[in-house]
Amino acid sequence: MCKIIILIIHTYKGWRLSQVQQNYDIPIHDIKPLVDIPEYSLYLAIGIATIIVFLLISLLYFIYKWFKNRNKFNLRKEHYKSLHELDLNDTKNAAYQISSYGYIFKDDSPRHTEMYDNLTQRLENYKYRKSVKAFDEEVKGYIELYRGMIDV
Repeated sequence: MCKIIILIIHTYKGWRLSQVQQNYDIPIHDIKPLVDIPEYSLYLAIGIATIIVFLLISLLYFIYKWFKNRNKFNLRKEHYKSLHELDLNDTKNAAYQISSYGYIFKDDSPRHTEMYDNLTQRLENYKYRKSVKAFDEEVKGYIELYRGMIDV
């Protein structure tokens, strides 16, 4: 009896296998075969990640530079502020300070050099004397012109 059941099960399995094989042999008219689709999503994800990392590194670099230079001491800016806050009524002291603070801007351009040399020659009369008069209008004009030429 055991042999009969095994034979029946074996024929049943064989029948199913032959039936499945017949299903594959049926011609398909309306359905197209599978087509390979190129997949670029990995390359796209790597490219986007690279761009994002580059932008983040750039942003961090500029933030670092901004914080580093934010509180940096700027000698030119300090001398510029000192020249514009100068009291011209104290003639002797003002002449020394103009010569001292203006020296840093001397080499900005040939025009600045010429103006600084001209101004220091005019200030010589007010520096090395015991008592000095107030600035002439011409010297005050040169001082204001030199102050106006300076940019930081």
